[in-house]
Amino acid sequence: MVCAHPHGPSRRQVLTWAGAGAAALTLAACSGEEDAPPPEAGERLVGLEEIPVGESVGVRTRKGAEVVVTRVTEEEVVALSAVCTHQGCTVRRETTDLACPCHGSRFDPTDGTVVQGPAEEPLPRVKVRIESGAVVTA
Repeated sequence: MVCAHPHGPSRRQVLTWAGAGAAALTLAACSGEEDAPPPEAGERLVGLEEIPVGESVGVRTRKGAEVVVTRVTEEEVVALSAVCTHQGCTVRRETTDLACPCHGSRFDPTDGTVVQGPAEEPLPRVKVRIESGAVVTA
């Protein structure tokens, strides 16, 4: 776009360009950039004492994968990819569900099933086990 005014762009042009830039940044954040590789077996994710029963915590693996770990019971934990299957934003625990802040998808924290779209695919499971008081990848 060429500026018609000899002294630079108009206020309207600057605001239009700024809005377009913000939209591009938002789309880039939700574009589902290249996924981090899955964690290697035996990687410690979080101490069991850091997760109250019925709650979830978000963690990042050494290779950068975002994971949500939910403590279902005293001796049962579930780990899911924290990357929304709709457009790749990071989900987080809100009340009883895992929620995507970008487009409103909601997932069950115990099995990753879609509770509310637009996502159609469940969150993938990450294999974990409890070892020496910690949640580690299996």
